[in-house]
Amino acid sequence: MSSVFPGTSTIDEPKFEFAFEARLQFAHTQVIQNMPSGAGRGGVYLGTGTFEGPKLKGKIVPNSGGDNALFRPDGVLGLDARYMLQEDDGSLILLYNAGYIWGRKADTMERYNQIMRGGPVVDFSEYYFRTTPKFEVEAGKHDWLMRYVFVGIGERLKEGNRIRYYAML
Repeated sequence: MSSVFPGTSTIDEPKFEFAFEARLQFAHTQVIQNMPSGAGRGGVYLGTGTFEGPKLKGKIVPNSGGDNALFRPDGVLGLDARYMLQEDDGSLILLYNAGYIWGRKADTMERYNQIMRGGPVVDFSEYYFRTTPKFEVEAGKHDWLMRYVFVGIGERLKEGNRIRYYAML
């Protein structure tokens, strides 16, 4: 089995290699507020999107899923997203994204949540948006996605999310 990326991490020095960037546009949202646990649950459904990087390029399969985010009482947004990617060669790739978004200032998440309602974009430096994606794909050209640990760094834009994915070597 050959390595897709050059280099390797050491126990003392992790190394990452850029894999691809996804740009997601949302179709609509739904929210369950004030559950007995004190949390809320938000459904953010994907409309369209694209992804591109050195090893992959394609589109987000329209309406193939979304994020069922948990709005925790401590202000942390827990991500739980699943949706399909379709590589330009036709390969389908299921992406499962878990992660967290939280604000670095007291009012950040309140402002962050207003973006979906037409509010201004919050500067990337004001929040932490990280994911740990997992992939499922047929054996073959893209099954390397199922052999690496990935980390995603996200940014909320007006039209949706931009997430850059890095493989840990």
